Amino acid sequence: MRKIAIDLGTANSLVATLKDGLISNEPSVVAISVGENRVLAVGKEARKMIGRTPETIRVYRPLKNGVIADYRVTQAMLKHFISKASRRLSFLKPEVIVSVPADITSAERRAVIEGALSAGARQAFIAKEPILAAIGAGIPIESCSGHMIVDIGGGTSEVAVISLGGIVTCDSVRVGGDAIDRAIINYIKTQYNLAIGEQTAEETKRRIGTAIPERKEKILEIRGRDLLSGLPKDIKVSSNEIQKGIAPILEDIVRSIKSVLRRTPPELSADIMNKGIILAGGGSLLRNIDQLISREVKVPCFLADDPLLSVIRGLTVILENLDLYKKSVMEKR
Repeated sequence: MRKIAIDLGTANSLVATLKDGLISNEPSVVAISVGENRVLAVGKEARKMIGRTPETIRVYRPLKNGVIADYRVTQAMLKHFISKASRRLSFLKPEVIVSVPADITSAERRAVIEGALSAGARQAFIAKEPILAAIGAGIPIESCSGHMIVDIGGGTSEVAVISLGGIVTCDSVRVGGDAIDRAIINYIKTQYNLAIGEQTAEETKRRIGTAIPERKEKILEIRGRDLLSGLPKDIKVSSNEIQKGIAPILEDIVRSIKSVLRRTPPELSADIMNKGIILAGGGSLLRNIDQLISREVKVPCFLADDPLLSVIRGLTVILENLDLYKKSVMEKR
């Protein structure tokens, strides 16, 4: 049976097969021509068009906070990913497993499954991201010991305590890498009267973003449009300025972690104190975020290996043991 795993993320979607492993890591972006209602580009090619399109082309990010916001466009994106993977397999329709947030509603769950089926899947399953991230980070989820995973994605940050193969307590906040980008855009706008785009904000976050103030600041020159004159303008910003701008978003994530810890049974809390918190997801690549969380919640904090790939690695493990996980982890229509 042909099997495909899709980590359907707000910012990026990753696709893997058992035969080839990871075959695609592309932005969750679709470009559509307005008049013909035709898909022009998906993924990297569509992302290049953000902020640069004429009126005849619209660029969509069809997922919001990790769930489908635009069903038709998401279906087109899933079709692109499934056909890309199927070319490597055969003409047979594949079984598809898609990652979803832990707090997904029944309507959102149905939309993901139906989107995968209409995009060409023979059967479609969904699996919850905290469990997948834990498996991908090498956490023995079936043990009776407690483990805490914090998965910081593009649109959602999920915190979960896992024991005996299931989620004991969890919380989800609809903030992540995208909210950090927006906070940078708003900070630059407020402090410098400068408008910058999403890609500039993301580049700024990647190059000088930090979760805690630094003694030796990093400086970056960024370019945007002066809101007073309307003309292009260059400014220099420091890493500590960016930290100040994004602090409220990080506070939301820390608050969510504290909420989960307060609701965790004492025995599992002791396990977490001993083992520490594991960070996964692309948002955990923000510099010093492990130090911030450790300082605020008084629990050691560690970054998973290749945190961006934790969920897709977990999905791949499930692909290899599909029958074993079908009942415990996954749901299907």
